[in-house]
Amino acid sequence: MDQVHDLSEALPLQPPLTYHIEVVQNPCSTARQGVIKEHVRKFLMYEATVYGDTTFTEFTDGFLTEHVKSVCVCDTELVSKDRQSNLKNCKLAIHVFQLHDDGPATEELEEDIAAANHWLLPSDDFHGIWESLIFDTDVKAQLINYAMTTLLFSDRGVNSNIISWNRVILLHGPPGTGKTSLCKALAQKLSIRLSDRYSYGQLIEINSHSLFSKWFSESGKLVMKMFQKIQELIDDKDALVCVLIDEVESLTAARKSAMQGQEPSDAIRVVNALLTQIDHIKRFPNVIILTTSNVTGAIDLAFVDRADIKQYIGPPSVNAIFSIYHSCITELMRAGIISPVQQILGIRDLEVLRFVNNDATNLSLELLEIARKSHGLSGRTLRKIPFLAHARHIQTSSIALPGFLSALSWTVDKQFEDRENLKNDD
Repeated sequence: MDQVHDLSEALPLQPPLTYHIEVVQNPCSTARQGVIKEHVRKFLMYEATVYGDTTFTEFTDGFLTEHVKSVCVCDTELVSKDRQSNLKNCKLAIHVFQLHDDGPATEELEEDIAAANHWLLPSDDFHGIWESLIFDTDVKAQLINYAMTTLLFSDRGVNSNIISWNRVILLHGPPGTGKTSLCKALAQKLSIRLSDRYSYGQLIEINSHSLFSKWFSESGKLVMKMFQKIQELIDDKDALVCVLIDEVESLTAARKSAMQGQEPSDAIRVVNALLTQIDHIKRFPNVIILTTSNVTGAIDLAFVDRADIKQYIGPPSVNAIFSIYHSCITELMRAGIISPVQQILGIRDLEVLRFVNNDATNLSLELLEIARKSHGLSGRTLRKIPFLAHARHIQTSSIALPGFLSALSWTVDKQFEDRENLKNDD
């Protein structure tokens, strides 16, 4: 007789789902983070169930009212596809932090050459950007996982001569798709997620164009000076350092042109200096290099080869456009500009209801139709359209949702009309 095996004993137990809780501590609070975490944990156990990403700003606990600005159960879609989450059955990773509100400092290498902007993280300038970015793929989860693997391999002393990684991320795609915003938001998110390990974060946004000095022979030296300043930040082991090189093609395309005799040889020195510095700082565990490009074909292959992740960021799909508009309408309802508050169903809810048109779905389906005809507009443009809709067609302190949707639809039509007019002017 054949033996019957209980496979459940052989299979490893699934670990509990981990939800990340971001707690913004009041700027004037001096309470210890461990104490705040315990109060937040008790508060969430009382709340128990959340629906998607949820932010709490009002508390029955007097301690939280005094010391905490907000508690956010965030990135729930990266953990589970279920809208409803029971926190009692989950592991909670609670991150307590204070936002720096100083804004960026400017790094000058020489007189009149502003080579970089420099933020202390987490920064008030970037608060909420991560949540506002909507993509069709799980690119946000991929980027966080990449950073965590980078840290793990460094911690465990994995030999980089055997398994290679360069700490370089390249986001490429057309303008206006959110590449730079995603880099800044990722740096902010990592500084929060790793706050138990690093006391603070640093974001250095390098101005690529400034590194081409008006004195061509100085450009290579400027790159060296820039990275000497970055090295000083990396030497502080308590800091997580994120280096952002925006429009990197303006640097790396130069070597290709120079080799074809179209640019002075100094352009080659700039790119070589950049590649040398990247190879140098990748040895340090507390640094990640974030780069963007609007023209991928122009990037030097030696640079592309150094990027561990080469992620295309394209224009948003109809579903992503719908989600962007949905978030804008929710914000305008919160501000009282769209009033009274009415429910707009999410795209998943409409799918469950098979897009049947009735009193509960008609406004959501109207928004979906506006999203369909908005296809082809960049994320940057889409975020402006609700503002333009109000400025051009409403101009009252509040409006009901049906009227706002009509104004939104007219404004989308105007965007495409303006595009055609610009083409005809060429």
